[in-house]
Amino acid sequence: PSGAYEFAQQCKEKIEIARKQVAKSINASKDEIYFTSGGTESDNWALFGTVEACRYKGRRGRHIITSCIEHHAILNSCKALEKQGYRVTYLPVDERGIISLRELERAIRNDTILISIMYANNEIGTIQPIESFAEIAKDAGALFHTDAVQAVGKIPMDFTNSSVDMISMSGHKIHGPKGVGALLLK
Repeated sequence: PSGAYEFAQQCKEKIEIARKQVAKSINASKDEIYFTSGGTESDNWALFGTVEACRYKGRRGRHIITSCIEHHAILNSCKALEKQGYRVTYLPVDERGIISLRELERAIRNDTILISIMYANNEIGTIQPIESFAEIAKDAGALFHTDAVQAVGKIPMDFTNSSVDMISMSGHKIHGPKGVGALLLK
């Protein structure tokens, strides 16, 4: 789509149409949408990108919070970051699969840079109170990411008026092609 020839420009036009459609679906700006190869790449980019951005900006935080019921894309990324010296807190869930707001608040440390919690769990169907989590992260000065692959298109979202910093999504979960995802970044 970056080429100067006609076919490339046609591709670019289609990508921009898709970008506008995705943005409209969750009330985001089209400039906040970055297409990826799927939900896994979006999740990886959210975690590793946050770590790199914090390192680049001189922020020395090395703590990440997630839950024990995340998708393997998040859990495996967290394990890889632990091998690089990051500390990860894996929050438990109650008998309904819900993460306690109080447990999240207790887990936050001065060096917490990112909280990543799945919006809707793909195995048990639990829907987390994402806005409340995002507000807690914001108050603590941490970024908040949600893997919303199972939620986008099914649960109304308003990214513009949300405290969520990053949303991962996958095309095939919303009637798009496999091998396409997006990361929304504020």
